[in-house]
Amino acid sequence: MTVREPGPEVAGVAERLWEKAGRWHGAGIAVGILALTRLVQLLFLVVLDHATAEPAGLRTNLLIWDGGWFQRVAEGYPSGYTYGADGALQGNELAFFPLYPMLIRLLSGLGLDSGTAALTVSWLASVGAAVALHLLGTSLYGRRAGWALVAICCSAPMSVVLSMAYSESLFLALVAGMFVAAHRRVWWAAGLLGLAAALTRPTGAAAAVALAVAAVIAVRRDPGRKWPPLAAAAVALAGVPAYLGWVAWRVGDLDAWFKIQTAGWGTSFDFGASTIDFLGSTLTVGEGWVPMSVALILLAALAAAGVALAGRPWLPLAVYGLVAMVLAYGQAGFYHSKPRLLLPVLLTLLPSVVAAARARPRVAVLAIAAWAAFGLWYGAYLVAVWPYTI
Repeated sequence: MTVREPGPEVAGVAERLWEKAGRWHGAGIAVGILALTRLVQLLFLVVLDHATAEPAGLRTNLLIWDGGWFQRVAEGYPSGYTYGADGALQGNELAFFPLYPMLIRLLSGLGLDSGTAALTVSWLASVGAAVALHLLGTSLYGRRAGWALVAICCSAPMSVVLSMAYSESLFLALVAGMFVAAHRRVWWAAGLLGLAAALTRPTGAAAAVALAVAAVIAVRRDPGRKWPPLAAAAVALAGVPAYLGWVAWRVGDLDAWFKIQTAGWGTSFDFGASTIDFLGSTLTVGEGWVPMSVALILLAALAAAGVALAGRPWLPLAVYGLVAMVLAYGQAGFYHSKPRLLLPVLLTLLPSVVAAARARPRVAVLAIAAWAAFGLWYGAYLVAVWPYTI
């Protein structure tokens, strides 16, 4: 799985990657793969929803949970903490990073209602994510790997959020695009995409650290051209601290964002203690098949990451994956949200992507189809049937 760095004659030349990826035909296939996964998942959502005692409807299911929060954020952030009737601190909109709700607000200003605007941003971002994933896989391993990465990522167990009013599709598009730009050494684009990712989700910090690693590698190989990569890394690294600092200034409390997260969602970094407790209790006692499936997904992701690292992937992508996984596994919170947090990690998908690229086409298609059948159904079930947030 070792990746050969692009040589000076191709570094930063986006046109050559576009040709390697099949130009519009290759991008069209990637978008077609995305569209197929979205159609199948929406069908699963409709069928499973109608099988429940009180069907919610497809649109409602696509806008539930965090979708409602993002629509409220689009209307404006509160000026401080929020307290309940008993005086206890509660979570509020300041917990959510700004770029996705800003785009919702932008489309709402063009006449769309907030729900339609939220879904439009998410779906358009999913298209961007499909193209960026294809380019990333192609840049790293070749064109077939690019399509495999799109298919495997967009049909993963919690890929349902790519169709919902969640920020994962936007974040995935930005992170994949950042890595494409960094791998081809288009530093201005890498820096801007890294900053945008950092303003979309807190795990944008992991992407920014990875971009810094890519910048250091580039400077060591070409000391005479150090400012573009270093500037790109600096811009991306500023994103998460800038938002956390803005929240601190707005509330008047240095660690305001962390207090809001803990109060509203029980999210705090406990170095994985709660994750270990969840795995231990679930695998020994068990509380139903959904907790068991989440536990198995978490263990499988760890194993896949280990296999990927053994193959010596591109170092910035490995660093991003490791830091993102530490953040996901190391924090307390709703256990059934962790598979969603792993969706944009990418590192865990590399062994399957490389295997699919090397396999015979028929074998690869059948294997990915089996993966997709489970993953697309699983995500639809957790939205339409499972009563808790994801």
